[in-house]
Amino acid sequence: MSTVAKIFPAAVAFALLLLIWELCARLGGIAPTVLPAPSRVLAQAWENRAALADNTLPTIRATLAGFACSLVAAFILSALVDFFAPLRRALFPLLIASQTLPLVAIAPLVVLWFGFGLLPKILLVALVTFFPMMVALVEGYAATAQEISQMLAAMGAGRRRIFWLARLPSALPYFFAGLRISITYAVVGAIFAEYAGAAKGLGIYMLSAKNNFRPDLVLAAVAVSSALTLTLFGLAVLAQRLAMPWENVKSDRAGRYGDKPSGEGRP
Repeated sequence: MSTVAKIFPAAVAFALLLLIWELCARLGGIAPTVLPAPSRVLAQAWENRAALADNTLPTIRATLAGFACSLVAAFILSALVDFFAPLRRALFPLLIASQTLPLVAIAPLVVLWFGFGLLPKILLVALVTFFPMMVALVEGYAATAQEISQMLAAMGAGRRRIFWLARLPSALPYFFAGLRISITYAVVGAIFAEYAGAAKGLGIYMLSAKNNFRPDLVLAAVAVSSALTLTLFGLAVLAQRLAMPWENVKSDRAGRYGDKPSGEGRP
């Protein structure tokens, strides 16, 4: 199935949604200060493109830096947990507890502790994106076929070599699943951090537009943040295709010939 055929239904649904929104805003007697039409949002976004671009760059910087730190920390800690089982029992309750903390309450505290610079934004992005990747990697290591590990051990491979040759490749599908989940939270984490305190950023821009009763500019900033999230998600999918080319061959063959996954249709 071609890429165009895959995205066509979603594109049609999105266009219909915009059309309904436009008609409701124009014909429903709703004031633009309550619900601006998509055409007005687009026009205001273009008119204020310089300010939007100026505030988008700090958000991108915080998002990428925080996500990179999260990625490195998730890999290192997942490897340590895989090598030392007691460490898993010690760390996982703390990691789970960290996910119960409301971001809207934690963000002001992090800004209070670390100031209004880039560091608190990096920490908050890392906090909201770290856990899914960490769990996905640990589950991926555990899913390694025992026969492969036993064969490598019989050939004289040590635990570290078994990790690189068997456990890490087996974890790749799990890792990219966690990566796609985490990447959708990254921009949101950066914007929440900017809400709590920043000089520039999409969060500050939205807050300023809201205080000035400009929902069109708020929605323009929301559209930019959504575009950033979709771009990062697309890059994650592209990275998976490049790192796991054999999966592309299997999916293309399944789409072309209607192959079923192994075991499907069995009683």
